[in-house]
Amino acid sequence: MAKESMKAREVKRERLVAKYAAKRKALKEAGDYEALQKLPKNASPVRLHNRCKLTGRPKGYMRTFGISRVLFREMANKGLIPGVRKASW
Repeated sequence: MAKESMKAREVKRERLVAKYAAKRKALKEAGDYEALQKLPKNASPVRLHNRCKLTGRPKGYMRTFGISRVLFREMANKGLIPGVRKASW
């Protein structure tokens, strides 16, 4: 389980990216890179990191489900994810 402060930091970054998205786009189209550098560092979408929605685990993230591989396996084995089951052939 990730620390609450790490989860909160990611949420804060997501908000900043959303807030400055239009301004960043306008500055890039205008080619004003000096003004772009004056924006907050965390307003850059490159600084976002995908985390598991339930545990906050940063590694082993599965985009299609939004959770980590560990949680995915547990939930799939319990039948909690619709349309997913163990392969057998």
